[in-house]
Amino acid sequence: MSNDLVGVWEVALSDGVHRIEFEHGTTTGKRVIYVDGKEILRRDWMFKLVGKQTFNVGKADTKASINIDAVSGFAYEYTLEINGKSLKKYMENRSKVTSTWVLNLDGTDCRVVLEKDTMDVWCNGQNIETAGEFVDDGTETHFTLADHNCCVKAVSSGKRRDGIIHTLLVDGTEIAECTE
Repeated sequence: MSNDLVGVWEVALSDGVHRIEFEHGTTTGKRVIYVDGKEILRRDWMFKLVGKQTFNVGKADTKASINIDAVSGFAYEYTLEINGKSLKKYMENRSKVTSTWVLNLDGTDCRVVLEKDTMDVWCNGQNIETAGEFVDDGTETHFTLADHNCCVKAVSSGKRRDGIIHTLLVDGTEIAECTE
């Protein structure tokens, strides 16, 4: 990488946390985007120094774009959008539609993500096969991680504002949810 690095962002998606790096050569017009250290886009000799550069991130090919705006003279501002929303708005919305747990199983760090709208479960970037069932107080989504029995319980909070509470159990032990 060169000394034209102007922006670095960490984006938490269901398949993992992705690092996005952006190089902008204001004298050469160069634009380079790296996702997780891998160059995914390069544009050399672009005469328009401002604008939008669009690309995809993650296994679900989530749409991302970097906006380049002139602030004053030769100063520029760089903002990242995910699915058409500012990174901040996207992450706020994401916390409403996913639950995330970070735990260590047999010496391996695991990041488990539940997509509440589809009930898909991801672990360290892999979509996990699950079996769902209805129980007296809600639903249970069962799956296995490294020979450990796991279950996401979904029960009503009893309060309309709070909605449904999702809890991860590993071998019967509740795991605390983390905020990203």
